[in-house]
Amino acid sequence: MDARGPKAAGGDALRDAAENLFQELQEHFQALTTTLTLRMEEMGNRIEDLQKNVNDLMVQAGIENPIKEQMVRSSLGN
Repeated sequence: MDARGPKAAGGDALRDAAENLFQELQEHFQALTTTLTLRMEEMGNRIEDLQKNVNDLMVQAGIENPIKEQMVRSSLGN
């Protein structure tokens, strides 16, 4: 018989189950973090594409200060 007795054996089983659950949670959290990071990068790329398209349309429309220049000027306080 185990010197730790039945209570200790039950505690070991509970600890093992908790560790397994924690490991699963870490894996799921890492997967979610990776997915979120990828989606944020995609969103950033889409925003950059949108800004370029708006800029191109403004140039085609004959607007002299494309959005990029306006953004630079507003960040400089002009």
